[in-house]
Amino acid sequence: MSQVIATFYKFVHLEDCIKLKQPLLEYCKQQDIKGTILLATEGINGSIAGDRNGINAILAWLRKDARLADLEHKESWAESQPFKRIKVKIKQEIVSLGKPDINPSQQVGTYIKPSDWNHVISDPETVVIDTRNQYEVDIGTFKGAVNPQTDSFRQFTEYADQNLDPQKHQKVAMFCTGGIRCEKASSYLLNQGFKEVYHLKGGILKYLEEISAEESLWQGECFVFDERVTVKQGLAPGSYNLCYACGHPLSPADLTSPYYEEDISCPHCYEQLTPEKKARQLDKKRQRKQQKESNYKKCQ
Repeated sequence: MSQVIATFYKFVHLEDCIKLKQPLLEYCKQQDIKGTILLATEGINGSIAGDRNGINAILAWLRKDARLADLEHKESWAESQPFKRIKVKIKQEIVSLGKPDINPSQQVGTYIKPSDWNHVISDPETVVIDTRNQYEVDIGTFKGAVNPQTDSFRQFTEYADQNLDPQKHQKVAMFCTGGIRCEKASSYLLNQGFKEVYHLKGGILKYLEEISAEESLWQGECFVFDERVTVKQGLAPGSYNLCYACGHPLSPADLTSPYYEEDISCPHCYEQLTPEKKARQLDKKRQRKQQKESNYKKCQ
């Protein structure tokens, strides 16, 4: 059965987030929803999948809370369930920057709609920054965007402190997968004295959904945090796979590498493959095969 994938986030003060966890988890289970929802005092961040009725029910349940009444979400589709289970977690931050004093619900940059994004990033006076991690940028990014070469979002503040100057860089435009990282990054830059800070509303996913291939300034594919691995224009499934051993995205070329062994290793982790690790990966591969066979028999 085709699955609806819904992603959402909102920076809003949720002082009772711990109390929200269990009721939300139980309701997701009732609706046969899978995925992950993060709760923190600074807000909510989720990526979930299920059938149309289940997704509608969860979103309606969340929006009954006056603080989440205007919660926006983005949708895409998959042929099968892209998540293995449902998890509702309590976190210090719904996206980890490591700066608890940064509060996007109090101070945030200017949202730019996908329809206006090309105009903003084509301005030669605007510094365009990809706030995602190195492996994500390698798969695709906007034409002319700066790659901070970070391995985690927590490193963004160090990059900004060392490479950006509010006096020199008058206009800064940032983007990320769904909008949450660049929104928090915009709050940090404003806190550091930058004046004109912009970020792509809805992120790359909304841009790929709304902007035609003829008008698009996006180059490559976009990494997503589920079993689809990547998506491309119109949110169609991309061409990448995932290495079960190290979690690195694999291009079609990677799959032809002599260092690629399905579920065991890839060109990005082959050098770290010890005999002990290979034995563990083989055991996990057998377990996954047995689970698939068991699920298949249940469906007969």
